[in-house]
Amino acid sequence: MLAPRIVGMLAVTAGLFVSAPASAQFFLKPMNFASERVTGAEPGMVGSALPDASPAELRAALVWNLRAALNVAALQCQFEPTLLTLPNYNALIKDHAVELRTAYETLDKYFERAYKSKKIGQTELDKFGTRVYSGFSTVSGQLNFCQTAAAIGHDALFTKVGQFSELAQDRMAELRKSLIAWGDQTRGGRAGYSLPLGKLPPSATTNAGRRASTSPKSAARSPERLILPRQGEENS
Repeated sequence: MLAPRIVGMLAVTAGLFVSAPASAQFFLKPMNFASERVTGAEPGMVGSALPDASPAELRAALVWNLRAALNVAALQCQFEPTLLTLPNYNALIKDHAVELRTAYETLDKYFERAYKSKKIGQTELDKFGTRVYSGFSTVSGQLNFCQTAAAIGHDALFTKVGQFSELAQDRMAELRKSLIAWGDQTRGGRAGYSLPLGKLPPSATTNAGRRASTSPKSAARSPERLILPRQGEENS
């Protein structure tokens, strides 16, 4: 009686280990970047200051910042496939396409109002989008950023439609903090890391072979086309 029971318990335990997905572990003790909920009015939280922006406009800016950050992660973090930054990003921009488009339209109206000109407003919106992307480019803190962005991207898949802005408010400060090198990344020798930052792999390009667009306008028109692997490369 005892032997079959032990065999059964070992089989269940082995099954749990087999079914558990692999996950990247970069540090002996990862830093906890958990932070307070934000509104978007905090200095540097949405990249550039948005004078006289309404709460709805600040939420839209947070949504656009989070989308941009996860886009950057999908491009920069493919050195560790188990993070799933690319497939998760492709999935979430489809799930939350309506809210992303609404956020862009809200920002478009803000810049048009702020600069009292549709043409100038569009130019300033493009500049804003460029600064947002630049703000999430990271080298020294890449491991922290990739690990944090991967966790947030995973949570985005389980965020209800229409609630992406809630996720952005809850996690943006955490994502910003992760851009700073910490722990093992700041040490040389065996504990140091040197990540290849060469050409992007083919799966980080569009179907036409071009890099994913960082233009807010083009992203709003067809967010699902920002990063799509070529046919046959999904599992490469």
